[in-house]
Amino acid sequence: MTIPTLSYHIFPCLSSPDQRTAPQRHQPASKIVNLVPTDRSRGMNADYGAPTELAGPLQQRRALYQPRLPPCLQGATVRVEYGDATTTIDPTGAHAVAQAFPRTYGQRLVTFLAPDDTAGAGKAVDERPPIRVGVVFSGRQSPGGHNVVWGLHDALKAYNPHSILYGFIGGTEGLFANKTLEITDDVLASYKNQGGFDLLGRSIDQIRSSKQVSAAMTTCQNLNLDGLVIVGGVTSNSDAAQLAETLVQKNCKTKVVGVPVSLNGDLKNQFVETTVGFDTVCKVNSQLISNVCLDAISAGKYYYFVRLMGRKASHVALECALQSHPNMLIMGEEVALSKLTLMEVINKICDGVQARAELGKHHGVLLIPEGLIESIPEMYALIQEISILHNNNVPVTEIPTQVSPWAAALFQFLPPFIRRELLLHQESDNSAQLSQIDTEQLLAHLVEAEMIKRTKEGRYKGKKFSSVCHFFGYQARGSLPSNFDCDYAYVLGHISLHMIAAGLTGYMATVANLKDPIHKWRCAAAPLTAMMSVRRHLRGPGAIPIGKPAIHPSPIDLKGKAYELLREKASSFLLDDFYRTPGGIQFEGPGSDAKPITLTIEDQDYMGDIEMLKLYLDKVKTIVKPGCSRDTLKAAISSMISVTHVLTVMSHPLNAELPLYHFN
Repeated sequence: MTIPTLSYHIFPCLSSPDQRTAPQRHQPASKIVNLVPTDRSRGMNADYGAPTELAGPLQQRRALYQPRLPPCLQGATVRVEYGDATTTIDPTGAHAVAQAFPRTYGQRLVTFLAPDDTAGAGKAVDERPPIRVGVVFSGRQSPGGHNVVWGLHDALKAYNPHSILYGFIGGTEGLFANKTLEITDDVLASYKNQGGFDLLGRSIDQIRSSKQVSAAMTTCQNLNLDGLVIVGGVTSNSDAAQLAETLVQKNCKTKVVGVPVSLNGDLKNQFVETTVGFDTVCKVNSQLISNVCLDAISAGKYYYFVRLMGRKASHVALECALQSHPNMLIMGEEVALSKLTLMEVINKICDGVQARAELGKHHGVLLIPEGLIESIPEMYALIQEISILHNNNVPVTEIPTQVSPWAAALFQFLPPFIRRELLLHQESDNSAQLSQIDTEQLLAHLVEAEMIKRTKEGRYKGKKFSSVCHFFGYQARGSLPSNFDCDYAYVLGHISLHMIAAGLTGYMATVANLKDPIHKWRCAAAPLTAMMSVRRHLRGPGAIPIGKPAIHPSPIDLKGKAYELLREKASSFLLDDFYRTPGGIQFEGPGSDAKPITLTIEDQDYMGDIEMLKLYLDKVKTIVKPGCSRDTLKAAISSMISVTHVLTVMSHPLNAELPLYHFN
């Protein structure tokens, strides 16, 4: 558990002198064209894609905002540069990934550069064939998703005005049923820089079963699609990789590419620095948290337990803590790594409450991610037993009687409302409905019981403990996206088109150097298989990879700069009430170009580091040529032996610094 406090001056507003509301490409809303009627029997909203008048002045002004592009994307074409073949981040799982994806594993890293006319990149429009592309929202709604579609559409039309973009209505169900809407300027006018996914909507978050994959392929063939863009998070992009592999095997021409859009921010790896929507969601939640902090100190008698989004990782909670400075933060990664039991977590919170009471403070704010409950070992084991019984179609009423004796004892210990929530049917990915489990109320309930116990024992002499609980799980998902998310999503939309035009499949659109100004962003395409690993039985040495390769949520790096910054201020954060008030999202003026703190303080330029390595290797080749002195040659050989030995040791399964995808 981290109980951090951060000084106000550590995180000044990040702003840029370059403020803009350029309306160059904005077109007023007009009538929709060729809207394919939806099938209400499948639960698809007939209003998806319908032109709407933007009711509020802020919505109207945001529609005028023109996202910026890095130099390499400002023309109709790009120069495609192919790098080396890729591997996987987990050396022990590379063979399993290669076996599961024989056609798409090991593809080369691709970067997009400004076109070089001398290389023939400046073809006339009529020399570039029109492209037919489909786009589907697969993940949960996340601010900025509409700008992916907008960027894809603009790039598509610039490439060839006769190109066509289809949006699948109702998410993946619309993809399976071939329910489409042709995306035009008129259709997009009401959705530029707007929140939500209501342009197309979404449904189940999977393209997994043989039937689903077959239906998706049939749709691609019927529409004669050159490319399919899947917008979503870790699960959606894992499915995109499998669909791409299948289409290659079936000789289907449709190229499948993914775009990292997820409010949880857990799709992070060596290629993806953050996801679209994460910045906006954290800013909105941080404003709400800071409001709660000021309410707490004003009344001086309540502890606020605030649960935030974050199923498998605590990225949202960490970012919001850095932005708003609450008194305590319970991170799932810390709890799992320390193997803290439920009551140990409760006692640590109570210790914090008691320490504050000794200073005359009987209020506070505590943040927790929704995935915390799965990070507690005994709770995780209980949830797993319930999940197995669900998968075996055991009736809900009989599950409590069929779990193991120790699980039954834990189940009965929990409050009735938690017992009911644990028995809810699973999500589409067979995981527990964590958003429906009131973990914040469970903690508040148990903390209150422990404080009463300490009072009776004479260990606590402060005022009666009182709590107020909140779950900020849905309030930010439909927010107007920040400038950063608008720009980032629009850029990824452009990259998606250039990936398809280059004939790439099984790739994800990526941007590096995101913490720098846009003109320094590096645009690339990374193979989805390079982001995959195989889940492990245990986190310890010698763990045997099992299961199916997939892109897994990336947890908080407990050795990273963001976490270290939090730890440095933990004690003062607990005891001081120096709350930070970031306010609402700024779209113009100071603060409008602020980016996530966790993004700006980390060194994540993986693509730049790859280029630096190539530069040094080229220098070695230049120096060590036939004819060089024997001493130079021997020095080079000795150095290379040392380097390869170190790298071999580091990449060994017992020593590899692998992402801790699953602590339990």
